[in-house]
Amino acid sequence: MNPAVLLVILCLGVTMGASALDPNLDDEWKEWKMKYGKSYSLEEEALRRAVWEENMKMIKHHNGKDGLGKNGYTMEINELGDMTDEEFKDTMIGSPMKKHNTGRGLWKRSLGGLPKSVNWRKKGYVTPVRRQGKCSACWAFSVTGAIEGQVFQKTGKLTPLSVQNLLDCSKPHGNNGCDTGNTYNAFQYVLHNGGVEAEATYPYEGKDGPCRYDPKNLSAKIKTFLALPEHEDILMDAVATKGPIAAGVDTSHNSFRFYKEGIYHEPNCSSDTVNHAVLVVGYGFEGNETDGKNYWLIKNSWGKKWGMRGYMKIAKDQNNHCGIASFAQYPIV
Repeated sequence: MNPAVLLVILCLGVTMGASALDPNLDDEWKEWKMKYGKSYSLEEEALRRAVWEENMKMIKHHNGKDGLGKNGYTMEINELGDMTDEEFKDTMIGSPMKKHNTGRGLWKRSLGGLPKSVNWRKKGYVTPVRRQGKCSACWAFSVTGAIEGQVFQKTGKLTPLSVQNLLDCSKPHGNNGCDTGNTYNAFQYVLHNGGVEAEATYPYEGKDGPCRYDPKNLSAKIKTFLALPEHEDILMDAVATKGPIAAGVDTSHNSFRFYKEGIYHEPNCSSDTVNHAVLVVGYGFEGNETDGKNYWLIKNSWGKKWGMRGYMKIAKDQNNHCGIASFAQYPIV
């Protein structure tokens, strides 16, 4: 948001919204600010508090008196609770992803031969959850996560790879750093560049910078990568037999922003508006297998204080819910 515009809104918030603040939420507001290290100027606090209260009301309505939530999942006020919808969309999610050629004809395995549940975290394929901050770098986290898993499968070594390397250096391939990016373009960069550095030698800064890739610090490279056909059965096959898969979802809704736990199902989700990249690290079901409570397990890049310590269960076998199978890709190392 333009700073001048924000200042005008803040001033309006002080004069128009301060008197409407709910004093019954004072303690929760103070606890939330302390938990997430929030501090504001006197002028800004009134607006942020008003935005936070509106989000609190929405979340409490969703969770209901029993606290169990609607549609099988619960929500909570998290680090993003003081952001307006516009700020959230500008800062945390990117532009809709674009379609690319897929690996047609490669997937013929019967689903009957696949395991009922998979969790690659438990097998050592997944690095710790990280936090992108105010940089739309989700696409880079998704790609490095997929490569990390394949390298582990081949070498037995789990090495966090450099997201910043992709942010700074994949612009010639169509990405635009913290503003926007695409997993397909990022894979193309790693392939054509001959590899990517590790986080240890090219650490994450959460902002755009000049390309500083040093081939002497090469940590991982890929032979090629595949974009999967848009089908959940094919994604299930790939997750079960290959490892963590780069994918995308529609995160346009507050229900995703404030997800806490349970199987996420958003009636207004669209498979045509996929705007946030994630890593699919498994799948499974809750209750009995016949209950139909199937889910994909995805790793996000919003830190461990979001969702299930950085993870989400999202509805599986529900007509490609939120576009989970629309942009699935994985590398071959």
